[in-house]
Amino acid sequence: MRPARSPAAGDVGARRRGEGQRRSDAERNVTAILDAAQELFRTGADASMTDIARAAGMGRVTLYGHFESREHLVEALLARATAATERIIADADVDSGTATEALARLVRGSWRTLDQHRGLHAAAARSLPPERLRQHHGGVLRHLEDLVRRGQDAGEFRADLPVDWLVSVVYAVMHNAADEVDAGRLPPEEAADVLVATLTGLLTARPSRPEGR
Repeated sequence: MRPARSPAAGDVGARRRGEGQRRSDAERNVTAILDAAQELFRTGADASMTDIARAAGMGRVTLYGHFESREHLVEALLARATAATERIIADADVDSGTATEALARLVRGSWRTLDQHRGLHAAAARSLPPERLRQHHGGVLRHLEDLVRRGQDAGEFRADLPVDWLVSVVYAVMHNAADEVDAGRLPPEEAADVLVATLTGLLTARPSRPEGR
């Protein structure tokens, strides 16, 4: 006969199952909160904790149980957005092939993801000091800066403008494409091709003119 299971062992098992359930519930709550905040920030940076709790379908007490302040919530959302962008950059393999080819892969993979987090930067600027904000964006921006610099060194990208400015232009054009799609002026299925053509045209080095012409 198998020995009877002691009450103590049963208590431990029940306790572990309870802890596992609480962790699962907490993870679902955090995901719901971040999803709600992300969607609200797309339409405006002024969403309050009350607005976010309501959109997530929970009370303020539950929300504050996971994020003690709006600052902590915004930081968590920035971390999630950064991780998603890092995965896209890894998939784009920006160190392979020509800089022009790498830029096309990066743009095709990332433009809609950037749109999903539209408004987050404005919300973060209201909640976080500038140095903390730069820490979150630093890694992602360095990848794009390195790509632009590689293109300049290879003679593929124009070198008559600063790298920082060209990176800013890339981000601005990508966000504008998302606005055009949302407004119905740019078909979604054409957006990636339009973006690649536009950015390639903006970044491509111009052949130098012979002297006297």
